[in-house]
Amino acid sequence: MFKKILIANRGEIAVRIIRAARELGIVTVAVYSEADKESLHTLLADEAVCVGPAKSTDSYLNMNAILSAAIVTGAEAIHPGFGFLSENSKFATMCEEMRIKFIGPSASVMDKMGDKINARSEMLKAKVPVIPGSDGEVFTAQEALEIAQDIGYPVMLKASAGGGGKGIRKVDKKEDLTAAFESASQEALSAFGNGAMYLEKVIYPARHIEVQILGDSFGNIIHLGERDCSLQRNNQKVLEESPSIAIGKTLRGKMGDAAVRAAKAVAYENAGTVEFLLDEASGQFYFMEMNTRVQVEHPVTEFVTGIDIVKEQIKIAAGQELTYQQKDIVISGHAIECRINAENPKFNFAPSPGKVEDLFLPSGGVGLRVDSAMYNNYTIPPYYDSMIAKIIVHGENRFDALMKMQRALYEFEVTGVVTNAEFQLDLISNPNVIAGDYDTSFLMETFLPAYANDKE
Repeated sequence: MFKKILIANRGEIAVRIIRAARELGIVTVAVYSEADKESLHTLLADEAVCVGPAKSTDSYLNMNAILSAAIVTGAEAIHPGFGFLSENSKFATMCEEMRIKFIGPSASVMDKMGDKINARSEMLKAKVPVIPGSDGEVFTAQEALEIAQDIGYPVMLKASAGGGGKGIRKVDKKEDLTAAFESASQEALSAFGNGAMYLEKVIYPARHIEVQILGDSFGNIIHLGERDCSLQRNNQKVLEESPSIAIGKTLRGKMGDAAVRAAKAVAYENAGTVEFLLDEASGQFYFMEMNTRVQVEHPVTEFVTGIDIVKEQIKIAAGQELTYQQKDIVISGHAIECRINAENPKFNFAPSPGKVEDLFLPSGGVGLRVDSAMYNNYTIPPYYDSMIAKIIVHGENRFDALMKMQRALYEFEVTGVVTNAEFQLDLISNPNVIAGDYDTSFLMETFLPAYANDKE
């Protein structure tokens, strides 16, 4: 096992990794930007190293500074968390060259799955169903027009290197395609340094279902059931739950098997997530992408399986074999996660950084967890993602979990910054959400317009 690891991240996920490492008896090193000097992760870690100014590109994305911090402190491994460098194959390669273990899959697997065009062709080989679309990169708007004509509108233009909702455009008719192609390609080029595009038929509305997988260096790969992430705003998830109410035992088995086949096709090692779109009308599901890192919503899976995914990541990276087989994985009860962001829902969800003056995080009872890096008098910097906490609950059934989440959101109290907690409470109290009758269109097209009218 590692004696010391460095956490190349910030906020709640850095805190989460530090806690897991400490429980495994591992010394931790935090890196921080000048804006994060007082952040909880820097205070909780055994050592902390400043890696640059506030701007992410100068600090949390500064590979040389992070690797230098690892070498200076004698860290044997680096956990990248999610976002920042977590899916950067160049960084994984640099770690390898420096003989520092990158806690995640290899650079070659990342390249295979991170490039969404490549991932599509790998999935086709592994007999995993993919969404009808282009066979490879689409180079020109003219080429995109021809493919769209063939598969039928609406279509989705996607950046091959994309993530976080960037470089994605939905096109309803051919007149709009050329302009959408140019702007998405440009956006992808400036965000990821790669303007390559591909095209898929829009499966909409659908359920956004993802399957958590774990793979070790001995070729063992298992899945830990699915999460339903269909409640999204602008392609960003808002609330997640496990298991999905839309899936029965047979379909769960099929999707789990497809996810394991997908991971085996690329000899996947560490934690990862295979994302699918489920067309409820036909019962067909399609591979969308693979995330080669731990996900924001991993705690809901931890609650229903009893498996600590972050600890497993560290153990796998340290060369240990999985101690679970597929038959050992039992989904018990129901878990829900609400993302609490420092944003103002009344002003189009504008970010709301500032000083946390009074804070009360929900607690008590069985099956409630809050992952956060906030504390009293902490100033939330304006430079990074607006997520400041995750409230996760586990109940013996879905209704129990919904009631628990309602209780937790009622208790959540913070002054000094505006959050979306009230918005989340309204969402979880919505009759459609209570009934589990929602898909990827629900939040944007049904809930938000009604919410905006109510708040006027």
